[in-house]
Amino acid sequence: MNLGWLSRMYLKTCIAQGDCRVNGAQVHAGYRVREGDAVDFLCERDAPTAMTPEDVRLDVIYEDADLLVVVKPAGMLVHPTQSARQGTLANALAFYLNRHLIENHDAFMNCENPALCVTTETIMVMRPGLVHRLDRATSGLMVVAKNLVALRALSAQFQRQTITKRYLAMLAGHITDDEMTISAAIGRDPEKHPKWRVMPEGGKPAGTHLRLLERKSEATFVEFTPLTGRTNQLRIHASYINHPIIGDAWYGDDNDDAPRLCLHASRLAFQHPTSGVQMEFESALPVEMKRIWNQAGEE
Repeated sequence: MNLGWLSRMYLKTCIAQGDCRVNGAQVHAGYRVREGDAVDFLCERDAPTAMTPEDVRLDVIYEDADLLVVVKPAGMLVHPTQSARQGTLANALAFYLNRHLIENHDAFMNCENPALCVTTETIMVMRPGLVHRLDRATSGLMVVAKNLVALRALSAQFQRQTITKRYLAMLAGHITDDEMTISAAIGRDPEKHPKWRVMPEGGKPAGTHLRLLERKSEATFVEFTPLTGRTNQLRIHASYINHPIIGDAWYGDDNDDAPRLCLHASRLAFQHPTSGVQMEFESALPVEMKRIWNQAGEE
């Protein structure tokens, strides 16, 4: 049986619980199977995992043998959590990348849990390689690796900070500067909400470049370029300069009329993981953000 649909975290949990035994004995996750070993694995057939496929609509704007680029909608989690195990980008990708398998095999479709009815003789299950994340409330471009080589190469580019990312954001209030660089260390305080915040002592250095695009009397349309990659960095830095992102109740915007966080990952540029060719993608401002901007106060 091919267990490629199951997430590594779920498999580790099963092993830790004693649900995987070798020759009748419980083993640790790093055990190397030897010739002649009898392996018994027990798992919950209907347990949702990050690899459980779901037919959720995906906006794929580019795809080749090594990667695909998608536009994640606002409100979609990238990974399942304890409280939200379905409808995530990971679930949608698991379906999309293996749709040929799902569509062409009756045995798969007729199985009570298709994720556990795929045999190694059928086809190799493809796992999505999520190289980076976006907040649930943030929309925009994401690159996904389709094999281990691409995953390692793209991850290395993120670590070296050679990947270019640009975000469009609408901020509360009127900003007078045309450009600025926000430098404020960010850390995690588990005793406060939200936990991630500016922490001059104990936080990690964080920088964000802001460029003005358009002004109105009560709102400012800007482009953000993150110089570091801290959790919630753009939202925290916008709040730090007293101009929170519109729709961000966590970090200070009290505009109840905004139906979403006005933050969109609009541009992504990187080197192709195998050819080395420079690739650049852009995503237009979502319709709901256009509507919010049009309704903002005039100059």
